Amino acid sequence: MIARVLILFCTLFVASCAAFDFEDPKPQDYPIHGIDVARYQGDIDWHRVKRAGTEFAWIKATEGGDYLDPKFMDNWVQAKAAGVRRGAYHFYFFCRPVEDQIAWFIANVPVDPEALPPVLDMEWNGHSSCRERPGREQVLHDMNLFLQAVERHYGKRPVIYSSVDFHRDRLVGAKRGFDFWLRSVAAHPDRRYEDRRDWVFWQYTAEGRVDGIKGNVDRNAFHGTRRQWQRWLEGHRTR
Repeated sequence: MIARVLILFCTLFVASCAAFDFEDPKPQDYPIHGIDVARYQGDIDWHRVKRAGTEFAWIKATEGGDYLDPKFMDNWVQAKAAGVRRGAYHFYFFCRPVEDQIAWFIANVPVDPEALPPVLDMEWNGHSSCRERPGREQVLHDMNLFLQAVERHYGKRPVIYSSVDFHRDRLVGAKRGFDFWLRSVAAHPDRRYEDRRDWVFWQYTAEGRVDGIKGNVDRNAFHGTRRQWQRWLEGHRTR
């Protein structure tokens, strides 16, 4: 957002900007920060996490059509009790029918009016037993089915998570009506994603440290001010 204001200024006053070389915003330039977690983080002290300034958390719930993260329900309940805004995410598995994955997510993630929107995590996984890489048309078709079904069930439009390579291979120019959560640990997302993909959440490191969690944890920033964060939350209340 800061960079876009500067770009607009320079567009209007080119001569005034000739001598300046503006840097991209850094994670610390954004006021709202959060984490995403799975079983790998072990037992989390969510009250300490909250006191450390964590304002939101995405919690892994399901993968494919038969895997439930063993820490999901503990994290789901304890994060809310500590006052951390949290949502659940589904890791998509390309070797399982989308219908199975929809049913599995809905069966395991409670409907909570106070939760963040659900997330569909779309990325290639080089460590997976599944070697399928469906084409763009199939990927977009199956994503539509998942996103529409989940939105109907939870009453909130899902967020899409993606990585640089998956977005480049399948998502450039697609899904303009959805909020994106982008992984970009090497540079600002505006430099890494084709067509300058608009984004709402930025996963900027996999090696973050937060009091209350042993070891590394993914850290994320919300793209906006505190007032914009509140407006974003209000816009996703269950209808």
